[in-house]
Amino acid sequence: MLDIADLTKSYGELLAVNDVSLSVARGRIVGFVGPNGAGKSTTMRSIFGLVEPDAGSIHWDGSPVTHAHLSRFGYMPEQRGLYPKMRIQEQVAFFAQLKGVERKEAGRRAGDLLDSLGLGDRLNDPLEKLSHGNQQRVQLAVSLVNDPELLVLDEPFNGLDPVAVNTLQDVLEERVANGSGALFSSHQLDLVERICDEIVIIVNGSIQASGSVADVRASTGQRHLTVTVDRPLMPLADAIDRPLVSSSTSEAVMLIDSDEQLDQVLTQARSVGMVTRFDYDLPSLQEVFTHIADDANQPTAANEDVR
Repeated sequence: MLDIADLTKSYGELLAVNDVSLSVARGRIVGFVGPNGAGKSTTMRSIFGLVEPDAGSIHWDGSPVTHAHLSRFGYMPEQRGLYPKMRIQEQVAFFAQLKGVERKEAGRRAGDLLDSLGLGDRLNDPLEKLSHGNQQRVQLAVSLVNDPELLVLDEPFNGLDPVAVNTLQDVLEERVANGSGALFSSHQLDLVERICDEIVIIVNGSIQASGSVADVRASTGQRHLTVTVDRPLMPLADAIDRPLVSSSTSEAVMLIDSDEQLDQVLTQARSVGMVTRFDYDLPSLQEVFTHIADDANQPTAANEDVR
């Protein structure tokens, strides 16, 4: 298990990461989400010694992370670090050898991985001949080729088409099912909500919410209410006396407090037409994130590049 405890990092007067604690167990996928400049990449880079924290600790299975541990980790940075003119199988195998994999085995693993990622017919192509999405697949292969116990992926799905997203998701879930732990950041909150076991929300360098998907969705104390009426006499939004997330002539979507009485909303909807839908559920992760980010202290524009 990865344990990050009380991690703090400043850049001059800017406090980029403030007392951050999180954990990633084997067989679990943890989504690490926050606005740009929140401290996600700084935290991830600290795991690999690319950033030296001012305070706090990072442990794997109870011991401080060492170079030997790092050889069993996989890292996919947001800023890609591959060689544009190098053939992709050769390149993935090269990085495997840097992690201690024997040369012949590294070549075999590289070929198998690239094939599973849909690049089996491009093994001898230089990286620069591939599309942006396929280059990301190669970067993912680099992070997987040493059969890591821990995967740390910084925006792995950024800019990918739906087919590529599904491919990467399948590979990630397969690895985790086989016992790896995974920590990844993404702005695609629908994807995070769909595939993650746990979520950590960080804003302005500090953790604002963490836990299971259901726990985080319930953390604001609000619920998502969708009301639909048949043959409305007027736009439903005109009759609902509260802020709405979205609306049309016959439907209204709103966030309400979990202890709020629903009778008033139902009565207002019935004044417009026959109610055919009245769904009361937890808000989406996107709605929760927006609520938390709005309530938290946001970074200034000058600080948004610090990650």
